[in-house]
Amino acid sequence: MPVTKTAKRALRVSKRKTKTNIATAARLEIAVRLAKRSKKEKDIRKAISLADKTAKHKIIHKNKAARIKSALEKLSSKRK
Repeated sequence: MPVTKTAKRALRVSKRKTKTNIATAARLEIAVRLAKRSKKEKDIRKAISLADKTAKHKIIHKNKAARIKSALEKLSSKRK
């Protein structure tokens, strides 16, 4: 357990950020699942956007975001 005032504050902030990060990662996974199931251009674009945002905030690794985006682009109907 933290002892100092700043350590207690840091723990509170860390817990709050952890909840936010978990929720954001869950939203991404749900969006990817929906995009793969529906294969609609709108859903694919939303999932790609969420992958970029989560990678930007370092919730997921940039290479994981690239893999997700690559898989979703293969579903896109615009590809030939």
